[in-house]
Amino acid sequence: MKYLEEIGFKAKKAAALLNVLGVERKNEGLQNAARFLLENESDILKANELDITAARENGMTEALIDRLRLNQNRIEAMAKGLLAIVDLNDPVGEVISMTTRPNGLTIGQKRVPIGVIGIIYESRPNVTADAFGLCFKTGNAVILRGGSDAIHSNIAIVNVIREALKKVGLCENSIQLIEDTDRETAKEMMRLNQYIDVLIPRGGAGLIRTVVENSTIPVIETGTGNCHVYVDEYADFDMALNIIDNAKTHRLGVCNACESLVIHSKVADKFIPLVYKRLTDKKIVFRADERARIICDKMEPATEEDYGKEYLDRFISLKVVDSIDEAIEHINYYNTKHSEAIITNDYSHALKFLNEIDAAAVYVNASTRFTDGGEFGFGAEIGISTQKLHARGPMGLVALTSTKYIIFGNGQIR
Repeated sequence: MKYLEEIGFKAKKAAALLNVLGVERKNEGLQNAARFLLENESDILKANELDITAARENGMTEALIDRLRLNQNRIEAMAKGLLAIVDLNDPVGEVISMTTRPNGLTIGQKRVPIGVIGIIYESRPNVTADAFGLCFKTGNAVILRGGSDAIHSNIAIVNVIREALKKVGLCENSIQLIEDTDRETAKEMMRLNQYIDVLIPRGGAGLIRTVVENSTIPVIETGTGNCHVYVDEYADFDMALNIIDNAKTHRLGVCNACESLVIHSKVADKFIPLVYKRLTDKKIVFRADERARIICDKMEPATEEDYGKEYLDRFISLKVVDSIDEAIEHINYYNTKHSEAIITNDYSHALKFLNEIDAAAVYVNASTRFTDGGEFGFGAEIGISTQKLHARGPMGLVALTSTKYIIFGNGQIR
């Protein structure tokens, strides 16, 4: 049996066992996995250091290295993430509707596991633990394929989790890692529709496009984040500066970071110098349109590409507009349907922005950095879906379930 088919076969068997596993046993597995992560911290950090060293040798930017890096706090956060999932209600088995037909049939709908979930992702070894936790709690087996940049970290984390499950008599094949990081192996995984029920890519635009174009398995697209903050003519400047600062500089290499600013022309003369100083003090580089550069000539000129780019770095684009309608049109044209924000004290403008912006998460007077499963109260997240089918936005436990109809009769025939 081929390498990937063997992994798929084991995952199917594990999924069958997980399908009938009670919540107490699932929580026991999660608790033990959290404990094992902390107890094996030194081994995980040693493996991560190998990945960090290789990343530097390969010229990876510091922002992307930050996504890759593990430390004591981040391993503790991984463990706490698993324990947070323990505290969440298990959606599996929930009956979400029940009606009685005129012929006496009682027809209901209940939540069930999807089965086997495949995840292809880049960097971020914490995704390994988060993905396991959410899939395990919802009774799904998971097959992981991380990038070559995090391979040592991922192997270490998966081995620890598998050992934790084994110690309490649970199926270690509930989580499996494809250790071959060759691109052709990834493409073979995308065609394992006999074994994998849904495929979730997490990473840059290139990875997501490759999965969508090559997969024979249903795909949930998790989006890149060209996130905008629009400063309306009725914005509070102090609020706007604080939100933009947080959205852009809190962490550069994340999908919910602000990459683009849109400024109303009525406040541009006063606001642009303020935001320029605030962000350049933190070494952010502006790429702006001509109207903005007349106000602040130290900004670099923006190209068409800049307006649609997810930088994941110390750059931000800026566009001056004459109305909220122009702002909405600009954002909807260039955005990636992830997270968008308006800063305004005008109620009608806030509602218009909420109603007309096409994105998974739309904010009024708050940072785009909140688009996150933990911040939304879902525990960890499997990704942020930017599509419109099944799941949209941060995907927690419910997004990893399907439904089936259950029908009770007393001898009815048609």
